[in-house]
Amino acid sequence: MLPRPNWGWQDAAACRGEDLMLFFGPDGERQPERDIRERKAKAICASCPVRLECLNYAVARPEKYGTWGGLNEDERSAERRRRMRRANAA
Repeated sequence: MLPRPNWGWQDAAACRGEDLMLFFGPDGERQPERDIRERKAKAICASCPVRLECLNYAVARPEKYGTWGGLNEDERSAERRRRMRRANAA
């Protein structure tokens, strides 16, 4: 069983109060629109004081959808693999 998450970091998140659709696109979204939406979401994440906490949460869960900690689904999957390789090498 996963430990209960500490959500306190969300209070300081730069995305707080933003439209969730910016971080979680609609079903059937076309690639050009997705690219634009993700760039906007990542720009907010780039200045976020809790970006690393958000990313760590999303990688550990693992969150399957949306932009978390400045990474989309595919980028988080690659980050998860990198972390596993580093842990196995240690």
